[in-house]
Amino acid sequence: MGHEEALRNVPLFAGLEAADLQRLGRILVPRQYEAGDLIIKEGDEAVGFFIVSSGKVRVVMDLGGSKEQTLATLTPGEFFGETALLDGYPRTASVQAVDKTECLALTRWDFMSELKGSPSMAVEIVRVLARRLRQTDANLSE
Repeated sequence: MGHEEALRNVPLFAGLEAADLQRLGRILVPRQYEAGDLIIKEGDEAVGFFIVSSGKVRVVMDLGGSKEQTLATLTPGEFFGETALLDGYPRTASVQAVDKTECLALTRWDFMSELKGSPSMAVEIVRVLARRLRQTDANLSE
C-alpha cells in the first residue's frame, strides 16, 4: 500500500485532493519497532500520528500498572494519534508493538507546515472535524 493510499484510509484525510495526499505522503517516515517496544507513552506530549503498515500494536491504558487495560489491537491500515496532529495534548494511552511492526509516522510540526501552505487542505480537515463533532453531539443526546 502506497503512502497516499494509507492516508486515504484515515477518515481525517479521506476527502483530501490527490495533490494534498501526495504532499503528506512524502513527509511520512517509516519507523520500525520490535515486539514489546513502546511507540508512544501515556502522559507524554503528543507530537505525531502513526499508520500501522505491518505487524500489530496494542493501545493500553496504565501500561504496567495495577489497572492495565488493553483498549484496542491495531493491524495494518489502522492508525493512532491523529488528534495529536491538531492539539499536542498529552497522550491518553500508550501504544506498544505486539509483533515486529512498521509504522508510517507524521509529526505534528510537519503536518502543521503543510496545513499552513494549503488552504484547501485546512478547509477539508475543518469540515471533517465539524462532522465528527456533530456525530459526537448526536451520540451524546441519544
